[in-house]
Amino acid sequence: MEALILCGGLGTRLREETEFKPKPMVEIGGHPILWHIMKHYRVYGIRDFVLCLGYKGDAIRDFFLNYKTRNSDIAVDLATGAVESLGSNGSHEDWRVLLAETGAESQTGRRIQIALKYLKGDTFLATYGDGVANVDIERLIAHHRAMGKLATVTAVHPSSRFGELGITGDTVHSFAEKPQVASGWINGGFMVFEKRAFSEVPLNENVPLETGMLEVLARRGQLAVYRHEGFWQCMDTFREMQLLNDLWSSGQAPWRTW
Repeated sequence: MEALILCGGLGTRLREETEFKPKPMVEIGGHPILWHIMKHYRVYGIRDFVLCLGYKGDAIRDFFLNYKTRNSDIAVDLATGAVESLGSNGSHEDWRVLLAETGAESQTGRRIQIALKYLKGDTFLATYGDGVANVDIERLIAHHRAMGKLATVTAVHPSSRFGELGITGDTVHSFAEKPQVASGWINGGFMVFEKRAFSEVPLNENVPLETGMLEVLARRGQLAVYRHEGFWQCMDTFREMQLLNDLWSSGQAPWRTW
C-alpha cells in the first residue's frame, strides 16, 4: 500500500523556518519532520510514498535526489572529478519515493487529485507533512476495511485548533473545519482512502480536502473514524517545533517507533 503525504503548504505560522524551506523540511533532531513521518510508516511495512510538492518543493526534491550522497562517506578526486561512495554512514532506507509537483498554491484536495494517477492500488494512506504520531497503522488499516467506508480519518485529542469531528459510534456524522472551540476530537491526519472516493465525490474546484471531500463524505455516512488515544502533535508554530525537538533530545519522543 502507498502513503501519500501532503507537502505543499505555505506554513505561514512557522515563518521563522518556512521562509527558506517548506514546512515538511523543518528539522526535528537534525532530520526533517517528513523523514520522521516516513520512518513511522515504514515500521508498518509501508515503503512506497507519493509526496505532493508545492511551496519550495525543490528543497524536498534535492533532499531525496541527494539522499544517498548525504548519508554516505564520499571520496572526491579533484583532479579527475571522480566520486566514490565509501558506504553508508548509518541511514539504510529502502523507500521508493515519487515526487509529484502539485502546484505552488493548490489546495489539499487538488494536490491529491493531481497525484491520484501515481497511486496503483485501490486503497491508499494519506497524511499531512507536518504532524507526528505513534498511530498504529496496521490497526488503522484493519479498522478502515472493517468499516467498509470510502475513507477513514484518525481522530486525536486537540492541542489547539483543527477540523473538529462529530462522531457517532465509528462513523463521522459531521466535519467542521477549524471551529472556534474544539471540544473533543479533531482530524489528526493519518487517513485511509478508497481511490473511488474521488470519483464519487469529485473535486471540481481548487478546494481543501477537508471541505471539498471530508465534509461531504461525513454527510453521506461514508467517513469512518479511528480513535487514537496515543501521542500526536503537529508543528504549526515555533513553540511546537521547540516542543518536538525537546522531546527528541530527551530521548523520549513517543513517535519514534523505529
